[in-house]
Amino acid sequence: MDTFDAVIIGGGACGLMCAVQAGFLGKRTLVLEKNDKPGAKILISGGGRCNYTNLYSTEANFISENPHFCKSAFSQWTVQDTISFFETYGISGKEKTLGQLFPESNNAKDVVNVFVSLCADLGQVIKCGAEVKSVQADANGGYKISYQKGGKEHEIICAKVVFASGGLPIQKLGASDFALRTARQFRLTITQTAPALVPLTITGKDADWYAELSGNTVFSRVWNDRASFEENILFTHWGLSGPAVLQISSYWQPGEEIFIDLLPNQNISELIEKERQANGKRALSSFLAGLFTKKFADALGKYIPSEKNLASLSKADISSIHNLIHTFTVKPAGNKGYDKAEVMRGGVATSELSSKTLEAKKAPGLFFGGECVDVTGWLGGYNFQWAWASGFVIAQNL
Repeated sequence: MDTFDAVIIGGGACGLMCAVQAGFLGKRTLVLEKNDKPGAKILISGGGRCNYTNLYSTEANFISENPHFCKSAFSQWTVQDTISFFETYGISGKEKTLGQLFPESNNAKDVVNVFVSLCADLGQVIKCGAEVKSVQADANGGYKISYQKGGKEHEIICAKVVFASGGLPIQKLGASDFALRTARQFRLTITQTAPALVPLTITGKDADWYAELSGNTVFSRVWNDRASFEENILFTHWGLSGPAVLQISSYWQPGEEIFIDLLPNQNISELIEKERQANGKRALSSFLAGLFTKKFADALGKYIPSEKNLASLSKADISSIHNLIHTFTVKPAGNKGYDKAEVMRGGVATSELSSKTLEAKKAPGLFFGGECVDVTGWLGGYNFQWAWASGFVIAQNL
């Protein structure tokens, strides 16, 4: 009968890195993956291109009840370690915007293949189509893992179990609350979970205005009293998306407003004054169409006197235009939920885990890494960096 040093639940980024790093240390692991192939979320990330880290990743790019918790993992496995690891196995990175690193091949399959081939070389076993049903304490001090594969029930007893089974997004990729349910069973606290990096919805009287602008993007600064991001926003049939909106969604709570500066690096009042002196007869709508798409400029006419020419704008008009452009205020109705979210916010409370090893303090031998822990990164490769780092850290302690 096969014996393993650890059973890893989940063959995603954290679980695969953990298996490989354990293999480098001469430890044997069994990876149980619910999907029919490993790395399902890796394969769809970045539109199938896999933004596998971010050059500027620090603990400041993560949300957690304890913002210092991830420091230990990131000191043990750095961004440079990620870059070097993939370069060693034939993947060179190319930087896109804001430090995002993608494989030169633009193919997420290459990332997954690195892990699959290394696991094979190192004797690590990956069983796909294996759904773990329960993890229970065994009388002899280890853990009994029950799983289903091929319509049959299987059991294995192991001293150490790694939960790398992700969070609640995305159901069609096999997402579940298994790690959270099992953590509760072992009396571990769960920090409240919510969709993060998720589009925001608009309902009510303004819904049609947003829907008619569907497909329009505007480079903006989006902020609230917790965070601020400068990237594109995207108008959609249901409200707002795009990188800046996904980013702020992680810092947004239902019932709150967000603010958008539609022209973040210029001053609309100064631009109007300058143009007014040169061409006072120009209509405000024409002037705005030079700054935004015509469709978006026309849509702003709902809120400002865009039919007026620049010379006839009053001080009150200019003040109103300034406020609209630089402090466009939105009160989202909600978000698009876990199936449209990139990641989950919250998870197993950091207070329950050792920051150095990611082992549960109340349940020796149980480890939690990746998305099921209350460490949530920004958009742009940060969550992968946490997955690789947490997988590495756990492997050192199996």
